[in-house]
Amino acid sequence: MSDDVRDSLIPYDEIVQDALRAVVGRVLSQIEGSDRLPGEHHFYITFKTQAPGVSIPAHLIAKFPDEMTIVLQNRFWDLTVADDHFSVGLSFNQTPSTLVIPYAAITAFVDPSVDFGLQFQVSDDGDAPEPHDEADNDRPDAIAGNGADDDGSNVVTVDFGKKR
Repeated sequence: MSDDVRDSLIPYDEIVQDALRAVVGRVLSQIEGSDRLPGEHHFYITFKTQAPGVSIPAHLIAKFPDEMTIVLQNRFWDLTVADDHFSVGLSFNQTPSTLVIPYAAITAFVDPSVDFGLQFQVSDDGDAPEPHDEADNDRPDAIAGNGADDDGSNVVTVDFGKKR
């Protein structure tokens, strides 16, 4: 097999990214209409706050100008799942907020209770995201010590390594 990477006229990487983002929508649709996840499941969802279609309060954009991680576990409401986005109610410093997040804005989806995760590419600019604080969306502090190993064994990362 050759080390040369050929340019494809079929955007395989985009097709795979879209298919994996559909997994997020399907998982969320399993809990739509509920305000609690089954068993020990909980989700970390990281997304680009400035991506097209993202609708979050201005104070959150000011605090997280590039990327933000939310936690769906015990305190969320009005989860609504659509073909291209989801919306959910969360509390930030005891202030209720509704967030609308397109799947195309998501950079990571993790369920640490079963050691499952997906990572997505959002742009090809090669810049690493700026460091950010974790969102204060009133989640329990019991997430640490969930028993999951951090070896990333069930994290799926898709990168077709385009040569430029």
